[in-house]
Parts: sequence; structure tokens; C-alpha cells
Amino acid sequence: MQTLMKHLRLTSLRFTPGRAMVAAMLLGPAVGALLAFGAVAAQEENVVTIDNFTFTAPELTVAVGTTVKWVNHDDIPHTVVEKNKAFRSKALDTDDSYSYTFASAGSFDYFCGLHPHMVGKIVVK
Repeated sequence: MQTLMKHLRLTSLRFTPGRAMVAAMLLGPAVGALLAFGAVAAQEENVVTIDNFTFTAPELTVAVGTTVKWVNHDDIPHTVVEKNKAFRSKALDTDDSYSYTFASAGSFDYFCGLHPHMVGKIVVK
């Protein structure tokens, strides 16, 4: 990225102000796309978000020993409850999170204890 910026600085010195504006308008979307790609790559893995009364991703497959994190982005509380009581979170307010480490293989169906129609599944291999 530093090399690209250095090259752009040297190239822009050869432009008149009008040409520099055109170059900036043409290169702006490319630089923006690179920054967006970096932001997507930096997102956490094994995170289930809670938003609009939905768990996203509704099904997640992980390896034994993986920690999964649930983050509530809704403006009302939610809980994460495994149907066989293997794990259970406290009520999660907006932007609160809950993490659980899966120590054994299996299929773990979960739901929101406050809104039972909200369901998800973790498959541990």
C-alpha cells in the first residue's frame, strides 16, 4: 500500500491541477475497493450476529475447540440457549456478546430464550 501511495504521489506531481482531479476521481473507487476488501478480511471469524430477530449465520460449522461469539446488534435483549442446555447466555443488550468454546463434536441447536422463533445451529466436527 505504501508503494502504491508513493507511486501515486510521484505521478500526481506531473499533472496539472485539472489532471490531478481527474486522476483522483478515477483512482478513488479503486482505493476505496482496496480499503473495503481489507475491512471485510479483518472481520472476525466464527461470529454469529443477532439482528432484526435473526441469527446470522443460521448454521455455522466449526472445528472442535473453536470459540463461537454471538453479538447482539438488535435494539432489544436476546439470549442464546442450546436446546439441551449445553450453554446459555445471560440477556444480551445491544452490542453485548456471549462466547462459548465447543470442546466436543456434535450438532448444537440453539434459540433465543426470549423469542423462541429465533433459531440457529452450530455443527462441530
